[in-house]
Formats: sequence, structure tokens, C-alpha cells
Amino acid sequence: MESKLAYYQRLLAIAQAGLLYGKDVFDKERYEELREIALKLLSEVSLETTEEWRSLIETHEGYPTPKVDVRAWIKQEEKILLIEDKKTQEWALPGGFAEVGCSPKENIKKEVKEETGLTVSVDQLLAVFDTNLRKDIPQAFQYYKLIFSCHILSGAFVENNETSNMKFFSLDELPKLSLKRTITNLKRSFLALL
Repeated sequence: MESKLAYYQRLLAIAQAGLLYGKDVFDKERYEELREIALKLLSEVSLETTEEWRSLIETHEGYPTPKVDVRAWIKQEEKILLIEDKKTQEWALPGGFAEVGCSPKENIKKEVKEETGLTVSVDQLLAVFDTNLRKDIPQAFQYYKLIFSCHILSGAFVENNETSNMKFFSLDELPKLSLKRTITNLKRSFLALL
């Protein structure tokens, strides 16, 4: 059975689509009411307040669809490269939101360069993860995480406004991982991808 969060996300998506495509003024009022109900319900099952939810959706125009997140799988000697978030001091695979106008491979090259200072080649898509399948942490939106196998061509770590460190880790020495940026069970996923 679907989680309450998934139902409420779907309810919000329907309200958003109705506000985008609805023509009748009375239908738009109903969709606005439906959106407010969905926001209140979402705030009851997530870490965000109703106001935080409202702020999140106001910055996203157009038809509501899952967001795309790209991540780099860079392996050396059975260890995987992780980056440390400057604000949270939690670790994740290098990557981030895909930007409009760039291919997934272009996006991952850009993200790795920004977060690590490394220039990489992108080999292949290894996996696609759907964050709505996660049960351990409620997220505001559904994300598709695209994991690409990459190889380092050149460069060295450059501290930046997003990350404070990068390091290769074995499965037995994983640091504190970001719950929002990593996949459901990173260790199990590492084993599958190694």
C-alpha cells in the first residue's frame, strides 16, 4: 500500500496541474483549496511546515513532474568517492539537480567539476533510483536519481561553496551519509554496483 506521503504528494500534484490547466474560475478556487489541504497534510507527515511547503511549490512552475538528480560513481581500488556537504557535514556521491539545456552526462560532468574540482569522463548509466520508494525519510518531492559510472581524467579537490572535502571510502568505513542525497541503502547499493 502507498504511504500517506505518496498520496499527499499525488494530491498536491493534481492540485498544481489543475491550477496550471484549469480554465474555469470556480475550478481554480477548488484546486487552490485542494492545494492548501494537501500542504497541510504534507506538513503533518514530513519535516517541513505548511509555509515551507508553500514556499517550495511557489518556486516550481509548470506541470508537476519528478525532479532529476544526477550522481557520479567514481571508484578506485574498491573504494567510492564521496563529497562532504559544507553545511550539514554529511557525505554523498558527487552530483545534484540536473539543469535544463544539458544532457544527463553534461550535468554530471558539471556537478563533479563544481563539487570536487575534478574533470571526469562519463562511462555509462549504472542505475536509476526512485526516492518515492524510500520509507526512511519523507521528502518534499519525488526524485529520480541517475547514477553514472565516471573516471577521473584530471584535477584535484578545490574547496567551494558546496563541499568542504572529498575522500574515497570502503564499505566498511562509510562516514555519516546525507539521508536526502543518498539512496535508500547506500551500502547495499554499493555492493550491487561494485
